[in-house]
Amino acid sequence: MLGANEIFCVILRRYRVSWPSETKHTSVMKRTIPALLVVLSAIFMLSVTSCGGDKSATPAKSGAGKAKAEKVDASALPNYRYVDIDTILAKYNLAKDYNEQMLRLQSSLQAKERQHQNNIQSFGQKMESKYKSGGYLSEASFNQDKQTLAGMQANAERDMSNSAQSAMNQQAAAEKEVMDSIKNYVDVYMSSHKYDAIFLKNATLYINPALDITDEIVEGLNARYNKKK
Repeated sequence: MLGANEIFCVILRRYRVSWPSETKHTSVMKRTIPALLVVLSAIFMLSVTSCGGDKSATPAKSGAGKAKAEKVDASALPNYRYVDIDTILAKYNLAKDYNEQMLRLQSSLQAKERQHQNNIQSFGQKMESKYKSGGYLSEASFNQDKQTLAGMQANAERDMSNSAQSAMNQQAAAEKEVMDSIKNYVDVYMSSHKYDAIFLKNATLYINPALDITDEIVEGLNARYNKKK
């Protein structure tokens, strides 16, 4: 028969071991489901060479783009333009939809983690109460509950690990779709306007604001995306 102190320590160690909010599963979720906009902004690159594409798919120009054309003689401008990728990602409806989806997924995983934690703590507390009331009449009886608790923890960790991996896969797929969508549209835009290059604003020290086509790109992307919805 186990001693009282040993039983008590095992119970406390078991049911309080349920991972707190900052252990590996939560930290993995926080790292693998960041805001989609931040991730894409860091890794998205636009082509700086002319690309072939469907020249009939000429994107619509926004009012802001027309206003700039009226103020600046287009013939005096160099044959390249730039975009603010942060603005594109913040305003592109596909990116916004995926970002909301990832936030909902994160909330779902956090709720699942809390449920596992509550179940483990509840069972551990029942073991402690049973011990205090003299409910464990044999070592076998205690070991059975101990194994149940250990199984609950193992199952919870396995479930959270699988869920985190699934979330990473979904995020990677979302990032790729958004990146491919923007890159494809910019390729067509470059081809139809015969630009030599389109640069990222945050990759330059200074660039003439008259060369900014961000609004036109956003408007065209959303017009194309909304047609598919």
